[in-house]
Amino acid sequence: MMNLNFPPARPIDLACLGRLAVDLYAEQFGSRLEDARSMAMYLGGSSANLAFGVARLGLKSAMISRVGNEQMGRFLTETLQQTGCDTSQVQVDPERLTALVLLGLKDRDTFPLLFMRENCADMALSADLIDEDFIASCRALAITGTHLSTPGTRLASTKALMYAKRHGVVRVLDIDYRPVLWGLTSRGAGENRYVSDAQVTAQLQQMLPEFELLVGTEEEFFIAGGVAGDLMASLHAVRAVSAATLVVKRGALGCSVIEGAIPATIEAAPLFVGERVEVLNVLGAGDAFLSGLMASLLQGKDWAQSTQVANACGAIVVSRHACSAAMPTPAELAHWFGGSRNPKVDADSELAHLHRVSAARPAWRELCVMAFDHRSQFYDLAREAGAPESRIPELKKLLVQAAETVEASHQLQGQAGVLIDGGDYGADALASATGRGWWVGRPVELPGSRPLRFDGTRSIGSALTHWPTEQVVKCLVQYHPDDVYGLRLEQEQKVLELWEATRASGNELLLEIICPRALTPAGTEDAAVLRAVKRFYNLGVKPEWWKLSPMQAPGWSALAALIAERDPYCRGAVILGLNQPLQTLAASFAQATNPVVKGFMVGRTLWASASLRWLKREITDAAFIDEVGGNFATLIEAWRQRRNPPAA
Repeated sequence: MMNLNFPPARPIDLACLGRLAVDLYAEQFGSRLEDARSMAMYLGGSSANLAFGVARLGLKSAMISRVGNEQMGRFLTETLQQTGCDTSQVQVDPERLTALVLLGLKDRDTFPLLFMRENCADMALSADLIDEDFIASCRALAITGTHLSTPGTRLASTKALMYAKRHGVVRVLDIDYRPVLWGLTSRGAGENRYVSDAQVTAQLQQMLPEFELLVGTEEEFFIAGGVAGDLMASLHAVRAVSAATLVVKRGALGCSVIEGAIPATIEAAPLFVGERVEVLNVLGAGDAFLSGLMASLLQGKDWAQSTQVANACGAIVVSRHACSAAMPTPAELAHWFGGSRNPKVDADSELAHLHRVSAARPAWRELCVMAFDHRSQFYDLAREAGAPESRIPELKKLLVQAAETVEASHQLQGQAGVLIDGGDYGADALASATGRGWWVGRPVELPGSRPLRFDGTRSIGSALTHWPTEQVVKCLVQYHPDDVYGLRLEQEQKVLELWEATRASGNELLLEIICPRALTPAGTEDAAVLRAVKRFYNLGVKPEWWKLSPMQAPGWSALAALIAERDPYCRGAVILGLNQPLQTLAASFAQATNPVVKGFMVGRTLWASASLRWLKREITDAAFIDEVGGNFATLIEAWRQRRNPPAA
């Protein structure tokens, strides 16, 4: 097929050695970096972006770099791990800090960029810790040009290349020329992509013979070849020291691939045409291009197929905020090439949805959730008990302890969850539950509101900017598809507002639908709920979760078919409790054997009686935890037995 002979069947498809940093992107488009008000945090660094992008495309990548022994370093390794990248070769530096990059988006061509890399961890990569056995387990090794710029990182890179050559690993250089990182510009000129320098050219040319694939922009080949402004002369100079395949990135034109002799003109080289899109931010486009190229080549695709994917990846990323987080998934590429995409990338709602839901995310195969997001109900209990409201926050913290106890006793790791309000009653409990690895939901509706109103804010989008991403937005809407037109329209507009807000914030959405009994004759409950779900799908609302009253088995089957048709990436449905007796609710689980039902989210059934007695000081904290935990355990056991009920 080509000059690249990737060894087959090794555990790691691509190892990436080089920059690993935190990108802090200004969230205000059109603003000077000096005027940025807020920043979003992403994984960054060209090598890290490549490792992330290749993993997102379904291959097994690995990162060889170094981070600080602090929060930013852990953020980077956890982000890589979540997308499926091996981080066993990421060294942890006990003294240096993880590198940071500050980025702004002034306009399509102006992107202020500050590298905060003074004595940073990834530039202290230790050659002594480069593992030959690990390199031997890889099919390809990609190194960034930045890691050839200092003696220490150059030594580490050279050692990795030596091991790669010894074991038949294909060696790739992303020239990745950043003059500021070679000390050729002022520190504030990070966006400068080219400065001619004979010493840099000489250092690069010493290393070029060690690679079988060289990838760079025209300017990057200028520095590699050493002939400023003359692409063909630079390519001839590169070919004089390297037999590698050359991939020249040519922006919107696409890319040219040169195997063997350098042609008379760049136009004479095979050109693989790029995608025409509206550019938001060119940062990360090259990393996305290389991710698509390497993933495709490693899958055995030819140059035409591989560059088609690479060009599409670059086009998608230039239309989005950030680098790594903007990388596409296989589902997005299938849509991109499927013939139904919107020519305006940022207006393609299906592409945006696929980007959100088809990327790696925590799996919740089953969910057993204790719900105590209630506000008015706890207030009423306190009044009935003659207890001050100030005791409610303490009560909710005890409910977290009850959930924690049952998680341990019933091996609920990866299945446990809580629903807790974030107001005066539940704020402390919510904070203690967040970050444990639980499923954590938080309500936004004003209790009892119909039409729907949001609690404590008139701007739900503004409110969500302060939420941790892991908290799922739960919204209860008392809705019936036969509501009078004005009421139905008003509620639908509120849900659409919430839907758009969660798409921007990154929080998942759980939509809870309760159909008012006055409009739901006996025997029509399941049909009404299914019509309501379908109506929201018709409006374009695709929540990650549905929370619904118990249904009969045919109702759950109909829901599964509807979800499969409208949003196969939906997480599924969970059963709400409505304060039904414990045994009644447990018995209803027998109807919920369809895989679309992932579990339950139950509240008052578990804790109402015990809470009243605790507020009256009739039971101790320990007794309260035991009673609520026992009720929770009963439901968990009923849930687990629903497919195999005990013999009579």
